[in-house]
Amino acid sequence: MDTAAVAGRAAQAAFGLGLAARAEMTGDAEVMVADSGLGGDDRGFETGRQLNWAKCGSPSPEPSPSAPLLHQTLAPSPPLVFSSRLLRPLILCSYSSSSSSARFILAAHIPNPSFAAAAGSWGIRAGAGEDSRRQHKALLVETFHQSSTLRALLRQLSRKGSDPLRMLRRDGDWTSDQLWAAVAFLAESGRSGEALQVFDYWKNNEIARINEANYSRIIRFLCERSFTSEAVSAFQDMKSHDLIPSLAIYNAIIHGFAREKKFDEAIATLEKISEVGLPRKSETYNGLIQAYGSHKMYDDMSKCVKRMESDGCFPDEVTYNILITEFARGGLIERVERTFRTLLSKRMNLQPSTLVAMLEAYTDLEILEKMEKAYNRVLKTKAFLKESLIRKLAKVYIKNHRFSCLEDLGNDIGGTVGRNDLVWCILLLSSACCLSRKGIDSVVREMEVAKAQFSITFANILAHFYLKMKDFRALDVTFMRARKENIKPDIVTIGILFDACKIGYDGTRVLEEWVRNGYLQDIAQMRTNELVLTAFGKGFFLIKCEKLYSSLESDKKKESFVEIL
Repeated sequence: MDTAAVAGRAAQAAFGLGLAARAEMTGDAEVMVADSGLGGDDRGFETGRQLNWAKCGSPSPEPSPSAPLLHQTLAPSPPLVFSSRLLRPLILCSYSSSSSSARFILAAHIPNPSFAAAAGSWGIRAGAGEDSRRQHKALLVETFHQSSTLRALLRQLSRKGSDPLRMLRRDGDWTSDQLWAAVAFLAESGRSGEALQVFDYWKNNEIARINEANYSRIIRFLCERSFTSEAVSAFQDMKSHDLIPSLAIYNAIIHGFAREKKFDEAIATLEKISEVGLPRKSETYNGLIQAYGSHKMYDDMSKCVKRMESDGCFPDEVTYNILITEFARGGLIERVERTFRTLLSKRMNLQPSTLVAMLEAYTDLEILEKMEKAYNRVLKTKAFLKESLIRKLAKVYIKNHRFSCLEDLGNDIGGTVGRNDLVWCILLLSSACCLSRKGIDSVVREMEVAKAQFSITFANILAHFYLKMKDFRALDVTFMRARKENIKPDIVTIGILFDACKIGYDGTRVLEEWVRNGYLQDIAQMRTNELVLTAFGKGFFLIKCEKLYSSLESDKKKESFVEIL
């Protein structure tokens, strides 16, 4: 991970502050506040997240505390762009000389949370007068200087051989923002020991800093990043100052040990909760149960639930959702369904992510009926489905010859995320597997209207279809279109050609063009979506290639097409 990426993640961890994208028209000023990405280059605002400009004719509602809007009409001035390599663009301020309208964009993670709160409380609006202008200018200047200071600090920390403790001693003291930015950067860089040293020195500079809030923050931060031993050191230091750790701190340490598979230490810490008189709550056990599941210790998950109940802390909705999710990931369908029935009997809610985990379990085991029921329930929740799961669903439908369901899957996903390459692939396959020329032509026309980019996967689906139909003229057209689109053949394309030649197709011209263009000098590889092979099989040529490939020595497995042929 490069320095810029580490700095970006550190900034996110330290500040945790973003502004939601919103826009409005206020008099003659077009105003927008947006959350920008934290990237690793210095090309300015354009490399951040794309912004959707919106104009509202009517006054917008009052800004919420979570996304304060800054309203200000700016006098015409040259555009200002503040950006850096370590922290993404801070301020963009531009104007239109053809009219008196102005644009103001705040696109940064503002370093100082109190500063963001102050901006929201100021309620700067267009036409508010000179006071508003001065406040706005102060806001810009202060944000710029604070961010410049943090950039300089992170730049120094990123240098080889940098000593953060010596830097802190040299500077005398750091602000809270500087401290947490440094801690985040060091932790993300794997320098957790130095992060703890810096924290210790910083909090000893002022007695007021030795408090439960600061210790809680550093301990939870270290535990979340699997630096539990350092977190325990901070925990012991906290107790030496006669500070009483909260349940949240104990939970952080217990879950930290559990994630690192140190369950004996986790249980020992759990016992201390009762000793200090803190109440045991379900969150403590939920983290333990999830850790057991992530380490595939399913029997221990069940034992932890029994222990939870014996300690007088009964499973809640989160507990049952965790159990179902982890059992599903382990393929333990009977336990999944038993826990699911218990959840329903207690009138608790099934979280969308849990339902997706159940769907994936049924899909992996190819239990078609239960898979379809789970899929229909997932559709109602509008939960996000990963592409890997969509491919698995499509594969099960193809294997079970449920081509109408395959088409429905493509349309469902297309309606949710748009018609991407995977969706077009599924729609083409649903018609191709039915040997429906009308269906294929319809999907191809839709692709042309949508200006979908022709790819090797689409070319091979069409070629397979026309080969099945023994329509050599259409097969010729498909190969010709692939050449015009400058799409190089892969091992599947070559397999289709030779399989076609085996049943009477004259592929001499196509093969000569491939040789002339140097395509056959490339390393033999498959760039086609695997769903195509699931639908059409491998064919005579690919089966022979597989046998040849398996017989080769490992250092000779990168053969060109010419060498294979």
